[in-house]
Amino acid sequence: MAICPILRMGHPLLGRLAEPVTHFDTPELHGLVRDLRDTMVASQGVGIAAPQIGVSLRVVVFSVASHPSHPDVEALPFTVLINPVLEPQSTEMNEAWEGCLSVPGMRGIVPRYNHIHYSASDIQGVPIRREVRDFHARLVQHECDHLDGILYPYRIRDLRLFGFAEELLLDRWVEK
Repeated sequence: MAICPILRMGHPLLGRLAEPVTHFDTPELHGLVRDLRDTMVASQGVGIAAPQIGVSLRVVVFSVASHPSHPDVEALPFTVLINPVLEPQSTEMNEAWEGCLSVPGMRGIVPRYNHIHYSASDIQGVPIRREVRDFHARLVQHECDHLDGILYPYRIRDLRLFGFAEELLLDRWVEK
């Protein structure tokens, strides 16, 4: 188990375009995915991208457990996306609160496409193709933004809807 330090907003690597993975099913790739999973779990996150742990490769992982306080969020099994490509399936967008392991303690309202198709490869190089909506679509867009050097605050339209989570909780703008 390797829990890696998470780079925070301002680190130059988080602003770079990540490199594509060219070799699959290697010990190095398996180790990276293991490190991503371990770091995500230890940080109580639902997703993480390789650049967040200092590796400039196009790899993201995510996993969402069902939780009684968020019954509208679907459970998602542990998923690895390598070299993902996203395609909006409509122009419909929604705005919702987001946070990020690289922007600790902060939350903001971010617009995202509500319905997307994504394609990627798994760790063995087997193609993955999914059409998703709602939270699943938001999560994938958020994590894949990291591969293009984009952090969620860059997408916020109204900075009055961006702040420290504990302050926003006092105003009851964000549910605990």
